[in-house]
Amino acid sequence: MVMVERVDGGPRSAVVVGAGIVGLSTAWFLQERGVEVTVVDRSGVAAGASWGNAGWLAPGLAIPLNEPNVLRYGLRSLLSPTAPLHVPLTADPALWGFLARFAAHCRWSSWNRAVRANLPLNDECAEAFDVLTANGVTAPVVDAPITAAFETSRQARGLLRELRRMADQGQPVDHTVLSADELRSQVPLASQALTTGVRVDGQRYVDPGGFVQALARAVVARGAEVRLFEVAGIRPYSKGVTVHPRFGDAVAADVAVVATGAWLSRLARGWGVRVPVRAGRGYSFTVPVEHAVPGPVYLPDVRVACTPYQGGLRVAGTMEFRDPDAPGVTARVDAVVASARPLLRGVRWDERTDVWVGPRPVTPDGRPVIGAVRAPNVYVAGGHGMWGLAHGPVTGRLLAEQVTTGKQPEALREFDPLR
Repeated sequence: MVMVERVDGGPRSAVVVGAGIVGLSTAWFLQERGVEVTVVDRSGVAAGASWGNAGWLAPGLAIPLNEPNVLRYGLRSLLSPTAPLHVPLTADPALWGFLARFAAHCRWSSWNRAVRANLPLNDECAEAFDVLTANGVTAPVVDAPITAAFETSRQARGLLRELRRMADQGQPVDHTVLSADELRSQVPLASQALTTGVRVDGQRYVDPGGFVQALARAVVARGAEVRLFEVAGIRPYSKGVTVHPRFGDAVAADVAVVATGAWLSRLARGWGVRVPVRAGRGYSFTVPVEHAVPGPVYLPDVRVACTPYQGGLRVAGTMEFRDPDAPGVTARVDAVVASARPLLRGVRWDERTDVWVGPRPVTPDGRPVIGAVRAPNVYVAGGHGMWGLAHGPVTGRLLAEQVTTGKQPEALREFDPLR
């Protein structure tokens, strides 16, 4: 834990680098505490992982990635270009070093620790969204169960085991096993190939891009400025920080918060952050459908998430460890379509639009990095993996508390960037 000396009760100004869900949530809650905020992003609001993800606010399914079964699955998938988990065979020592650390954490003790660490974020996830939507963030949040669908009851046992393990670590999940008829009643899109379902109750979803844009509008309406430039460096000193663009004038403030997602490690070098953050890229697209979509659908065996979106269906899948700025790979979208096509009916796959690729920020131990670093007056927040949207607002609220008081909340102890 890093204690920041406070002379006048806390900072009066902050620069938040990153205009995704985590950065903008931090900005909003800093404003709640009387801090003047400038938000900086190189591309714009929701330009990274916040735009095209599945939009689930699903604490019941916030299952850490570093499960032992994922390691075995990943090794089998290495040479398959169509597997949901894809690692390109490139000469990238940093990537292979990250994957070696990830593999070392694919054990139950590390997975259990990540589940327990997430408990406070899961417990306060819905409330943090409610605070935002009750105070100027005009975007709908929809309550709906998430239904996982399987071809056989044997396949469903894997998810049921995970849910039991979650409950053993203090995260009970309200769920119901569905027969084939019950599944089709719940999910009209389900094809005859799907025979078993698991309905996970008490979950929510949003249009992620729309929600983050509404959050940005609320932050600006409260007096913040959003500036577009790529940050070349951050120079902290005893009384504040300066954030320097590649060209133009620097932005000065009392503190800086770096919430740049998969790009976080690039700016955090030299600050004592030993936990690397890499891009686990996901793909999504939108397709028209011929049947009702009453709520999100999860296809665990092919790692595909589907969500009602603008009258159609947003389909998201794949975990691809590639540079966050690399162009999208058409074969990855084709693989998602090929895996989901036999399982869903009435989907016009060939009419897909809004094809997107975005970099989820992944850490090797399944826990994000949130808090103060060794550089004075600098904080980081990122590495939430697939759950950045769900955990973004509560992360912002907890980090704003630490920034303004100098004290690390107990809920952030397991996410200390200096661990």
